[in-house]
Amino acid sequence: MSYDIERYLHVRSAGGPSFGPDGQLAFTMDATGVPQVWRLDEPQAWPDQLSFHEEAVGFASYSPTRDELVFGMDQGGNEKTQLFRLAGDGSEEVNLTDHPEAIHQWGGWSHDGERFAFTANRRDEANFDGYVQRRDEVGEAAELVFDGQEKDWLSVAGWSPDDERLVFHEMHSNRDHDLYCLDLDSGETTHLTADQEGEVRYGSVSWGPDGDVLYVTTDRFADTLELAELDPETGDIEVVYEGSGEWNVSSVALDHDSRTLAIVRNVEGYSDLSLVELGPDREWEDLSSPDLPEGVLMGLSFGPDAERIAAAVSAPTENTNVHVFERDTGEAERWTDASTAGIPKETFRSPDLVHFESFDRLEVPAFFTVPEGDGPFPVIVDIHGGPEAQRRPYFLALRQYFVDNGYAVFEPNVRGSSGYGREYMNLDNVEKRMDSVADVAAGVEWLNARPEIDPDRVVAYGGSYGGFMVLAALTEYPDLWAAGVDVVGIANFITFLENTGEWRREHREAEYGSLEEDREFLADISPINNIENIRAPLLVLHGANDPRVPVGEAEQIAEEAAKHVPTEKLVFEDEGHGFSKLENRITAYRKTVEFLDEHV
Repeated sequence: MSYDIERYLHVRSAGGPSFGPDGQLAFTMDATGVPQVWRLDEPQAWPDQLSFHEEAVGFASYSPTRDELVFGMDQGGNEKTQLFRLAGDGSEEVNLTDHPEAIHQWGGWSHDGERFAFTANRRDEANFDGYVQRRDEVGEAAELVFDGQEKDWLSVAGWSPDDERLVFHEMHSNRDHDLYCLDLDSGETTHLTADQEGEVRYGSVSWGPDGDVLYVTTDRFADTLELAELDPETGDIEVVYEGSGEWNVSSVALDHDSRTLAIVRNVEGYSDLSLVELGPDREWEDLSSPDLPEGVLMGLSFGPDAERIAAAVSAPTENTNVHVFERDTGEAERWTDASTAGIPKETFRSPDLVHFESFDRLEVPAFFTVPEGDGPFPVIVDIHGGPEAQRRPYFLALRQYFVDNGYAVFEPNVRGSSGYGREYMNLDNVEKRMDSVADVAAGVEWLNARPEIDPDRVVAYGGSYGGFMVLAALTEYPDLWAAGVDVVGIANFITFLENTGEWRREHREAEYGSLEEDREFLADISPINNIENIRAPLLVLHGANDPRVPVGEAEQIAEEAAKHVPTEKLVFEDEGHGFSKLENRITAYRKTVEFLDEHV
């Protein structure tokens, strides 16, 4: 039995787990159509809804000492997130920041639950400062503790175990980061990474249980991200876990009381989780491996004394749910029951991990899902955004819909994708930009050689930077495509960089090229300036409040493309960079289905 697109869009997800001090579990779930805060006290019980808003909740973080949480929410997708304190039973909600013109990036609770940290661009839209605020204060009461006006994109990386120090993370670009340690009493700041040479990434910072070391992931000494210990006093750094040497250590998390360290590797897109206990001299003792579904880990939270650990897991045939496992045995149980909208899970299909050779013999990985039967099938080439992101084997309702309705789905991780090391991620920088578009064309050639694929019915589909890739593929390789769907995509790099959020421009220029030095090149590669080459019908979808890729990108490409090919445009007045509201998702993707039914 086949189901229509609306049914698939009602498949729910539950993620963002956060344990409370008494073992209660908070999480976000989109059962109402947009993610809200929910709570469970035991597995598979009926959850209590704690927040009730028309806008999507971005995260929820339980206090370590009280039955209360902080959650973040913007308005209409404008990304100007405000922080709210929420009682553990949902009875009281307080806007802690109440500064609607600024973005607030959550930085975590102090261990005593009295304060929280965040960064915000209150003083200057282009720069973020570091703040500390008491849990019972609101609005302007926050104390500015770290001046970020001369810094690039700044975020809080974590509180020390004694709550006397904070680590801040500065991102110059996707490939170049710095770390700083702030003593809250003296105000003294130590630049921990001042002596590094060249561009280095640092991520997923966790304080050691004794406060004498920081655990960080870094590619300072290798092509991939390794786990290192960083001295918060001197900045001395030493790799302590290399993983396989081939795959990134994508994240770490540490529980101070139990001295439990969780290490997550990204192995061809799949998450590999290991647990160790740190001894008094930081020696490691391996713990049991948790019995979780094979897929992508979407967040970890330690329960009291780390006896239990919550993990959100998404897998190709398993919609995202929160699982809880025992630290000592690894025995796991699914706590949440996000609905599959009555669609039998056995009808969901898993992609195959494949590789194809590009124009310069580079091997490019991709996930390839084919319907039942012999074909030949039309195929949707679904290109991820970023560009320094990665398509991973998580659950996608759209993938399942298309496959169930006779489309193959091909999801390439073209050069420039993360997850495969620094060298691979940097292969599309600035003047190499169009090499990644050539990877897409090479992927289509690989598809066209397969008997199960109909080469006359190939669709380019993508969002954000993936939207640019769609438009570039349609204009650079026009004969390959039967149709294109551009979701919140970049049409013109000049107008995109001129109009994107002030806080994003500099680090986006590091990836794409600068307006001052690379303007001619940016104009040459912009699809809007090559639109006369387009041959395939085009659907353009966008949010009016998009602060990343302003809606003007959709308006100009739709206007120009309509002079050459059948073109449709849909703009949603209450959305930003993507579609968070169920009603809008139904409208957008029903239009996508109708468009493809007509043209493919």
